[in-house]
Amino acid sequence: MKMLTKILSLIVLTSLFLSCASSPSLQKYYIDNESNDNFVSFDIPASVINLKESISEEDREVLESFEKLNILAFVKSESNAAQYKVESQKVKAIIKDSKYQELIRVKDKGRNFVLKYEGDESDTTVDEFVIYVAEKSKGFALIRVLGDNMEPEKMVKLMNQIKNLNSDEMKKLEGVFKNMNFS
Repeated sequence: MKMLTKILSLIVLTSLFLSCASSPSLQKYYIDNESNDNFVSFDIPASVINLKESISEEDREVLESFEKLNILAFVKSESNAAQYKVESQKVKAIIKDSKYQELIRVKDKGRNFVLKYEGDESDTTVDEFVIYVAEKSKGFALIRVLGDNMEPEKMVKLMNQIKNLNSDEMKKLEGVFKNMNFS
């Protein structure tokens, strides 16, 4: 009996290890590339969002459901064009995973925009949004909006309330998007 228990435990541990190692994740991709010279990487916590003092209780709840943005951008140049193609394919493969549900896809004049979320279609709340923006001549940006039980329609409403984003992180973000001509 002890031998059977050991064998079953070994099988379970091996299958868990193999299942985790076999599928790449956005988190692992961020970690693997945040120090890569081809990428610009930074996080923006919810605390940098300064709202007017008189926001509604509903807006306050929405803000509390938002935790942070993770931004990873590949800035393409002549010297890294081959690497751009490889990295772009990796990201596309990761976000094609069935755990991400597509909300919006736009292709226009060589630019691509994809908005996905992690969750079940029957859920009304989301814990992660994934935004992929690419332009072949400039590069791509991968943005993760992380939170807890975020409601998409309320998040859009809250975005209209955001004011005074004068942090260093926001200035970096504006610079990245200006350089990539995404804004």
